[in-house]
Amino acid sequence: MTPEHLMQTIDTQLAHVWMVRAFLKHSDEAAEDDELAEVHRELYDYMLALGGPLKEGNAAEYLRMATKKLAKLRRATESFATIQPEISQHTNFQMAVHSLQAAVAEIARLLTPA
Repeated sequence: MTPEHLMQTIDTQLAHVWMVRAFLKHSDEAAEDDELAEVHRELYDYMLALGGPLKEGNAAEYLRMATKKLAKLRRATESFATIQPEISQHTNFQMAVHSLQAAVAEIARLLTPA
């Protein structure tokens, strides 16, 4: 896979991350829970760091930043999975965890050298 194709493939996964982030950001629960608010801020931070290189078509910088910030993305995902049962048992929250975990796992797989 070329670096450019890899960048586009990761960005497709980030569309899923963005939807989870938007769901969390606009939930009443995020307004009431600092840990949950931190999760959606960390998700945004990861995507913000990649936005410039994506717009510039700079695959090398995009992949460098994606790799550099992957640990923070994973931590935010783990944090959400941990706190979600305390925040809400609603199916929307359960599916948001599942969606985020799947997208982040795929991003990690894509960034792992073969």
